[in-house]
Amino acid sequence: MAVRAVLWDIGNVIVRWDPRTLYAKFFKEPAAADRFLSHVCTMDWHAAHDRGVTFADNRAPLLKRFPDHAEAIHAWETRWWEMFSGPIAETEAAIEALHAAGVPQYGVTNMSHETFPGTIAMSPAFARLKDYVVSAHDGVMKPDPAFFALACERFGLEPGEVFFVDDSEKNIVAARTFGFDAHHFTDPAALRPALEARHLL
Repeated sequence: MAVRAVLWDIGNVIVRWDPRTLYAKFFKEPAAADRFLSHVCTMDWHAAHDRGVTFADNRAPLLKRFPDHAEAIHAWETRWWEMFSGPIAETEAAIEALHAAGVPQYGVTNMSHETFPGTIAMSPAFARLKDYVVSAHDGVMKPDPAFFALACERFGLEPGEVFFVDDSEKNIVAARTFGFDAHHFTDPAALRPALEARHLL
């Protein structure tokens, strides 16, 4: 079965996101920022937002445990957008080229329902994506096979028709096990050659 559609992850594939971009402004020493992100606002804690928990509900227990970090904890929401450093030009160009070639494109992301609208306003490339699966809206997260199954059902695709692009190795491994052709996005310059190799461009 030939690949005929592209599924795009969003964070660090279409737009760059890194909490350190924000917390470097809070902590003068990189080691202090690292301690905060590994012991207070951790990625495991943040995953609750992707499951649909609100920022307000998710930070409440942290504020009790770490009152000295109250300002930095609140900033995870109030200064959320400072974690972004803009769209990735190579991905934007690829999305536009695929659109011009008539290739169907979709977005699949673990993301909070509170931040999704603002995120897809960051680049005109998002307008080229026909539809989305968003974890907080849909109640399932990558790398759960049910997430990929939902994407196929919603977008009218068979696994063998999908080329999936994600920056997470565990998501790539799970997607390949599910039956997707998948590209681990680590170098923006490698993206177009990967699309050309599948005859999508």
